[in-house]
Amino acid sequence: MTESTAFRLNVPFIKELGVEFLSAADGRSEVALNLEPWHLNSWSVAHGGVLMSLLDVAMAVASRSLNAGAGGGVTVEMKTSFLQPAKAGSRLLVSGFAYHRSTTMAFCEGEVRDAEGRLIAKAMGTFKYLKSGAVADG
Repeated sequence: MTESTAFRLNVPFIKELGVEFLSAADGRSEVALNLEPWHLNSWSVAHGGVLMSLLDVAMAVASRSLNAGAGGGVTVEMKTSFLQPAKAGSRLLVSGFAYHRSTTMAFCEGEVRDAEGRLIAKAMGTFKYLKSGAVADG
């Protein structure tokens, strides 16, 4: 899957955040982010919302790699555990894995690690596939 198909929908928030696509195929994905000062909280470590956004996009891309015909997907639920802080200036590597898929949903897990391999956060999520041309209800 190429970058243009991995992030085939225009998601301004993900672009603005600075998420970098690395790979997606066979139910797996990898994205990265270089932590900038504006990604940090008041303790100068990665804001939890940044980490959750990274996990969400990595799992969504992993799920979509198993269903090329899907028009996209929406997060149905997500649980995140924060294990240790990601320090300012870190490069974060985020992996997503779709461990089960039905015709309408994918069940995934994701991990955030820093460049030294420390496990920063872990998540599980459920994603609903949308039909091509469908718009998610708010």
